[in-house]
Amino acid sequence: MTNCKKKLDDGVPVQSTHSMPTQPQEILKTLDDLGVEYMLYEHEAVFTVADSQKVDAQILAHHTRNMFLRTKKKENILVTLSHDTPIDLKKLEDVLGFKRFSFGSPDRLMEFLGVFPGSVTPLSVINANPNDIAIVLEERMMQADLVAFHPLINTMTVTLTPKDLLKFMDSVGHTPRIVDLSHASP
Repeated sequence: MTNCKKKLDDGVPVQSTHSMPTQPQEILKTLDDLGVEYMLYEHEAVFTVADSQKVDAQILAHHTRNMFLRTKKKENILVTLSHDTPIDLKKLEDVLGFKRFSFGSPDRLMEFLGVFPGSVTPLSVINANPNDIAIVLEERMMQADLVAFHPLINTMTVTLTPKDLLKFMDSVGHTPRIVDLSHASP
């Protein structure tokens, strides 16, 4: 696989990237600088896993979803997992060793990850101080050949290997926990 781009439709971005601390092109440049092979897809905006089904059908990779969580103590956690992994937040608290999860607000999402709702991605850790957020990656997802994520905006998807995702995270100072999330299912 060489780094290339494929346009899946004639959609235009519905969110401006001007207020974002890092632009999608900067993510791609970082991947290029690291020697990461990826495929970039441009498509209509998708905000939820349900919205993305049509787009996902055209991209051969393991599709994912992300949960930006916070605790009562205001700890931030980004959980990236397979799009079809069921999660019970109470059980997830026990699996990860945190207490009282809630979803982070759009303001906290922009403050800590530099993205808008619908564009959450493990690649957004480029904007995060490692002391301000815990990163959790699902073990099953990390066993896939290729994984798919938004490169900071929900009108694009990039596919890469889990090994290259870890290489990227390491390059921006983050060491994620890889966790079996099967014990957090309802």
